Amino acid sequence: MVNKQTISESIDQHAETFRNISLAIGNRPELGHEEVFASGLLSEELERQGFVVERGVLGLATAFIAVHDTGKPGPTVGFLCEYDALPDLGHACGHHLICSMSAMAAVGLKAVAHELGGIIRVYGTPAEETKGAKVPMSEAGLFDDCDFVLMAHPYHSYERSGKSLALDAIQFEFTGVAAHAAASPHEGVNALDAVISLFNSVNSLRQQTKSDTRIHGIIDDGGSAPNIIPDYASAKFYVRSASRSYTNELTAKVMKCAEAAALSTGCTLQTNNYEFSYDELITNEALSNQFNLNLIQAGIAPEEIESGKDNGSLDLGNVSVRCPAIHPYVKIVEERFMLHTDAFRDAAMTEKALDRMIFGAKMLAGTAYDVFTDSELLARIRKEFNEQVNATSIHS
Repeated sequence: MVNKQTISESIDQHAETFRNISLAIGNRPELGHEEVFASGLLSEELERQGFVVERGVLGLATAFIAVHDTGKPGPTVGFLCEYDALPDLGHACGHHLICSMSAMAAVGLKAVAHELGGIIRVYGTPAEETKGAKVPMSEAGLFDDCDFVLMAHPYHSYERSGKSLALDAIQFEFTGVAAHAAASPHEGVNALDAVISLFNSVNSLRQQTKSDTRIHGIIDDGGSAPNIIPDYASAKFYVRSASRSYTNELTAKVMKCAEAAALSTGCTLQTNNYEFSYDELITNEALSNQFNLNLIQAGIAPEEIESGKDNGSLDLGNVSVRCPAIHPYVKIVEERFMLHTDAFRDAAMTEKALDRMIFGAKMLAGTAYDVFTDSELLARIRKEFNEQVNATSIHS
């Protein structure tokens, strides 16, 4: 009789392998869509574990899908791997732990798959920090036949899967006419003035937006010298809110601010999305509750599991409107180190962090096991997902 103990023993059996994989990726950070080493290590190990691996999915060199199909009826689960690093900081978001945790969970579940039936998939999803591959993978329908998908993020506390902000990333490029700023300023059209006007208009716009709104930007090109009126200036903005529908409204308003800036200064305007747009994360609460139950059964006190309060943006949001998904946080450090810091990066390479990675893999695999073996739980997950998607589409 197979059970969660079989899964746990399998994960322990392969723990040293995935510890080494995690450390190797952590010591060799690669930026998004450049993760040749990381995706290679993971996909090769999954092949050794009996998964059939497709590399270069959708023409994305570092994306992969690894599949174990039992050939028997049953659910389809997707375990999601992220393995891109941050510029200058390396793996300060712990993606070297995320990818090994998900892959290990899939290997653990495979140990009982012959009894459970169904399909186990591991998705290698590059570039979560920038041009997240989950966006085109979602658009291509690669998650549509999943009954549910799972991943967990390392953190300084346990946290329920919560919400994330929908996001648009927009670059505004203004073109004017260069002139000598002292000798012939009247002959110039100042592109930097247009950028400054855009910022001022956006600052005014913020006063009349919902509390979950985040609009923030930088000037990435403001001219070359103070005595030359800039004929080109550029700004990059993130526009975020708690829903895709409201983010669409906000983006349209920011675009109007840019158009007004161009008109008032006499510049021409070009815009582009310099990163993919992310939808908000829709946590499937039935699935989330089951993950939390596994934590509690493993000895984590209920009061240690904090409420979900993620205010960042995730490309997992685009997956969560295609199939049921969760994104909980697993505690790997005692200190409250924040993500995207040197302190968290260093802590995420310690033995304690690796131990918690293994623990997280067991929680993910155990949750999947529960869904595979409980048809009523699967039905609740599906029902909730359908209701969530219908409610979202009504307000989109």
